[in-house]
Amino acid sequence: MHCYVEQGGNGEFATDEVSRVLKELASAGTLFLSISGGEPLLRGDLFEVIAEARRLAFDVKLKTNGLLIGPEEARRIRSLHVHEVQVSVYSHRAEAHEGITGVGGSLERSLSAIRLMRSLGQRVILSYVAMRGTEGDHPGVKALASELGAVFRIDPAITPRLNGDDSNLELNVGRGELVKIVQNPDYVNSVEEYCAPPAPADAATLEGVSCSAGFAHCYIAPNGDVYPCVQFPLLCGSLRERTFAEIWGDSPRLKELRRARNRDLPVCHGCSHLSLCSRCPGLAYMEGDMRGPSAADCEKSYARTGIVPSGSPRLAEGKFRYWKEEGMCRG
Repeated sequence: MHCYVEQGGNGEFATDEVSRVLKELASAGTLFLSISGGEPLLRGDLFEVIAEARRLAFDVKLKTNGLLIGPEEARRIRSLHVHEVQVSVYSHRAEAHEGITGVGGSLERSLSAIRLMRSLGQRVILSYVAMRGTEGDHPGVKALASELGAVFRIDPAITPRLNGDDSNLELNVGRGELVKIVQNPDYVNSVEEYCAPPAPADAATLEGVSCSAGFAHCYIAPNGDVYPCVQFPLLCGSLRERTFAEIWGDSPRLKELRRARNRDLPVCHGCSHLSLCSRCPGLAYMEGDMRGPSAADCEKSYARTGIVPSGSPRLAEGKFRYWKEEGMCRG
């Protein structure tokens, strides 16, 4: 319905192939491993994969809907010392949550999984994705997280699918709701001032990058294709053809990505929001230019501050790609 990941699992790596890749990642110095989906518990070898990752000393995070986690699965997750488990909860209202998942009883099943894991001392992140149909539900979901002893996080944006289909953008909340979210301490987490004009970019900001995709992390698809990020569909190599170290060190596309600093971004380098912008080069790439602005991030900056980003021609023209114009941040 809303997910940016394309459906289908053709060509997934077998267990032995996953094990080989884990060893290559470890040899390359990788420390952190996030396992997501789709739904990772649909793989019958998931716990074997996690056990191998832990043997290789990875810090493992797991993203799941929790529907397949019962007492035994919760025990195994905890015994493998998974660092944290992130469970998506779309609403505290069963009818709203299940209207998104399409599975009757899914809210209670996800909450039951969280209770099981928390009873064993497992760190759990309860992740709320803001979308139409659940506007205003984040306080209720936060209360659920508090009741369960889980950490609460807000994801404010629905983004295009990796195949370029952007029809799911219609599910983004209205601008008034977006303003409430991006000015909420549960989202900004003391990183940004609420509605504060951003400081001018200094020399360090101009020499920096807006995102660590391709610098400090990457995405490996189920079939072994390597991308800078799960939201950056720039194919950089296949682990069926080359080792991870070869792709990470020699991919021309990764090298091109790494060459670009903020000062090299033709539109964004002079933007008044550059110092605090969460610009996503993957979303910019899907809009036509990975060195260009990301509409979703321009609009989040606008909602946060009430100041139109000078690097966003769409906003300057009053055009909004990701959110409907409903409500305004104070300016």
